[in-house]
Amino acid sequence: MGLLELVKMWLIVCPLVFLGGLVDAVAGGGGLITLPAYLLAGLPPHLASGTNKCGNAFGTFLSTGRFLKRGDIHIPSAAAGAAGGLAGAWVGVQINLIVPEQVLYFVMLAVVPVMAVFLLLKRDLGQEDRSYSLDRGQLITMALGIGLVVGVYDGFFGPGAGTFLILAFTGVCRFDLLTASGNAKVANSASALASLVAFAMAGEVMWVVGIPAAVCGVIGNYLGSGLALKNGAKIIRPMFFVVLALLLFRLIYSLPI
Repeated sequence: MGLLELVKMWLIVCPLVFLGGLVDAVAGGGGLITLPAYLLAGLPPHLASGTNKCGNAFGTFLSTGRFLKRGDIHIPSAAAGAAGGLAGAWVGVQINLIVPEQVLYFVMLAVVPVMAVFLLLKRDLGQEDRSYSLDRGQLITMALGIGLVVGVYDGFFGPGAGTFLILAFTGVCRFDLLTASGNAKVANSASALASLVAFAMAGEVMWVVGIPAAVCGVIGNYLGSGLALKNGAKIIRPMFFVVLALLLFRLIYSLPI
C-alpha cells in the first residue's frame, strides 16, 4: 500500500471516528458512524470490523475513566457486566468470522422499533435510580447476563452495542441514565478489548489505519463523555432516538433482498 493511498484512508476514517467517538460516549452507537467509515475507505468487511474495534476499545477506555473518576459507576454490577462482555464478545467474533452478518439483520429489524416504542412509552426511564429495589446478588446476576448477551452482539455485529447496554442497565437493573451509561462503558470496554484481541489473532486488524483512528476516537470520547457527565439524561435520552433511527436506517439499507 502506497503512502498516498494510506493518507486517503486516514482522511476518510479519522474525522468520522472522531465523530463516532463523541456520539458513542454520550449514548452509544458510535459504530454506526465508524464501521461504515472503514468500509468507505475500502477495507473488506471482516478487516473493517476488526480495525473498528481498535478505535472503539481505546476510546471507550477513556470514557470509562472519566465516569469512574466522577463516581457514576456501580462497580459490582459493572464488573459483572464486564466479565459477561469479555466472554460474550469472544464468542461473537468467532461467529462473525464464519457467518455472514446479514443473518442478524432480520432479528435487529424487529428489535430496534420495539426499543424505540419502549423508550417513548417509558418517559421516566432512567430519571431516578431505583436499583435499590434489587439486592446485590440480583444486580450482579442481571449485569452478567446483560454483558454476555450484548457482548455476543458486539463481537458479531457491533453498532449500537453501547446503546443496548445503557438501555439494559436502565430497564433491567433500574439504574438512572448516568449510572447506566457509566456501567455500559465498563462492559463495552471489556467487550471491545476481547473483540480486538480475537480479530487481531485472526489477522483482521489493519493497525496502520486503526491506531491513528484510535487517537481521533479517544479525543471524540473525551469530549462526548464530558457532555454526558455535564448534562445527564437531558442529552442521553434524545441521543438514544437518533442512534436507534440511524441503526434502523442502516439495517434497512443493508438488508439482503
